[in-house]
Amino acid sequence: MLIGDVSRRSGVSARMLRHYESLGLVRPSARTDSGYREYSEEDIRRIFHIESLRSLGLPLRDIGRALDDPAFRPSALVGDLIRRTRDRIAAETELLTRLRRIEAAEAADWQDVLQVVSLLQALGSPSVHTRQRAALASGAGSAVPTEALVEAALNETDPIVAGALRWALARSGDDAAALLAEGLTSPSAAVRERAAQCLAALPGDTATPLLRDALTHPDAAVRGRAALTLGTRGVADAIPALLDMITTGRNDTDAADALTALANDPHHTDPIATALVDRLARPATEPPARGRLTQALAAVPGPTASRALATLTHDEDPAVALTATYLLRLRTPP
Repeated sequence: MLIGDVSRRSGVSARMLRHYESLGLVRPSARTDSGYREYSEEDIRRIFHIESLRSLGLPLRDIGRALDDPAFRPSALVGDLIRRTRDRIAAETELLTRLRRIEAAEAADWQDVLQVVSLLQALGSPSVHTRQRAALASGAGSAVPTEALVEAALNETDPIVAGALRWALARSGDDAAALLAEGLTSPSAAVRERAAQCLAALPGDTATPLLRDALTHPDAAVRGRAALTLGTRGVADAIPALLDMITTGRNDTDAADALTALANDPHHTDPIATALVDRLARPATEPPARGRLTQALAAVPGPTASRALATLTHDEDPAVALTATYLLRLRTPP
């Protein structure tokens, strides 16, 4: 079969067939009297084998070895092809993400495009100072997409840069809240905590419903961050989580401060005092926790808390009784 017929049958161009021949991949078995290449059925089968291997992404330099070396084992080569393909997909996915972010920035001209690209690259820089400058520039009215700021904030390990990114997100608009909420579902505990910190830093009421939902999050760090933020904002839904924090000793001082802020609202004063007394009375509450709860109770205004402290002055735990006596004396005018 002549080269033109082979090309039509195989779908491989005559030029490519000659290239295969120059590489030694396929050599026509014969020549006609006129000197034209003549391919046998075995040659054509080899061409189809070559094309099959090319479809897997195998370089031509490796195809000959794969077909001619009896000791060749395909498993290692296939594993290498998988790794190359994954790397290529990752690179192209990163490029696609960058292009989408540039599109989202709605750049008016190429100068704006270059500025966005420069800031996106700076946010991913290994230099802490470069990332910090990029974060501050992003929060000062630049066109960096919110999605890029959220990704940078969720992955930032340096506390100074993280603070700058939270500042930038607080000025980026309402889109950040929903993106940060997705970060709360991350398998990484560090990412979940950063997402909660960023949500807590958002101004206004945009993040409040998301923080309410986070009060039941399985991650104690996320629950705690949500409770502290909501407590300082006067949201009573945070009271049970704040009590848990005081009981377990996790950020108990901050939790007690947030609880005190809530207790200064007359609508919450007695319910908080009652809840603290209930925690103190539970048999499972350990002595150190009872001490922390007693101190928190002392910061709650009103007669309910005072009566509870008076009762605690006779508590069977000497440390609790002594603490209640001292704190009650501070509350009672001379």
